[in-house]
Amino acid sequence: MARYAIDAEVALELARGSVSVAPAHALVAPARFRSDAMSALHRAWRAGEVGDAGARALLDGLTTLKVRALNDRVSRATAWRIARDLGWEDTAKAEYLAVASLQADALVALDADILAGAPGVVELAELAALAG
Repeated sequence: MARYAIDAEVALELARGSVSVAPAHALVAPARFRSDAMSALHRAWRAGEVGDAGARALLDGLTTLKVRALNDRVSRATAWRIARDLGWEDTAKAEYLAVASLQADALVALDADILAGAPGVVELAELAALAG
């Protein structure tokens, strides 16, 4: 069994059904991932990239994803250190790297900033790795 950390963009792809997660895999993310995914979806809706019905379906899909959401003291401290070390002004995206470094075998991410911060912090995997 592999444990993968995912970012909000990957959560949206899973809600779209782009990839079915293999039963042998477990998913983890920072507790903020659903809020981040909802914000990304709202931006896409406002830009006309997704309609009302599609947005509602994706929101429903997000609620049914089996993801262990973490927000513990060690994850927060690790996110702080990662943001500091990378020179980031904000810790939000560092939370994804922190959870991945502490709780996962690899990180599956689509967010460019998270991907840019990953080298030397966490192993990366492609979205297709979730399928099997």
